[in-house]
Amino acid sequence: MHREYHKWHSPSLDREMELLIFGHAGIPVLFFPTRCARFYDYENWQVLEGAKGKINDGIYRFICLDSVDVESFYCYWCRPESRIQRHLLYEKYIIDEVMPLVNRGDNSSFISAGCSMGAFHAVNIAFKYPHLFRKVVGMSGRYDLCYEIGNFKNLFEGYWDENIYFNMPSQYIANLDDKELINRLQQLEIVLAMGKEDLFLENNLLLSSLMAEKEIGHSLYLWEGEAHKPRHWRQMLGLYF
Repeated sequence: MHREYHKWHSPSLDREMELLIFGHAGIPVLFFPTRCARFYDYENWQVLEGAKGKINDGIYRFICLDSVDVESFYCYWCRPESRIQRHLLYEKYIIDEVMPLVNRGDNSSFISAGCSMGAFHAVNIAFKYPHLFRKVVGMSGRYDLCYEIGNFKNLFEGYWDENIYFNMPSQYIANLDDKELINRLQQLEIVLAMGKEDLFLENNLLLSSLMAEKEIGHSLYLWEGEAHKPRHWRQMLGLYF
């Protein structure tokens, strides 16, 4: 696969950021990393092998993004309101810096995708800015970081404000009444994939039902077992791209 490495000082985040691009042409796919993971992990885990043929054929370019989760949602020494603010700066970095870098003018819009925590990032940014995306693929994701189950705690420790609300898809979709935004979401191809034994299953079923109530078309694929490992995500790439 064609491979490019990029690194620069991000004005949005005021720190150096890195990413990898796989593919010489095609629709750009913003591929968000798992919890606190790095831009090179999907390559090391061979997840991209699932879409290797289509990458080599110039159908897709996968942009493997870096994470600032340790500075935002998992920065436990920060105040919860500071965690969501750092996330918003990360979102600004994606929209203002990454997307212009990889947009070569040959595609009308992007695809966002991610696994586990990356699925949250992918779905949230696509839902907030659906005019920038044509498709979103969330694999093994939790779409409300206030949702607690098992060892997965509320990442804001009970704190809640409007910034948190408007960045948790299964919170804001429930009350969404903006007809223009709903129409945009109805035009977006939405794919969710989840293991039947994954702890986040209930949250995925909730988000699916909320979208159905708003007549937002989507596909929810339920896999046997937990299906929350790189080998499953590799298979999912082959099926959903």
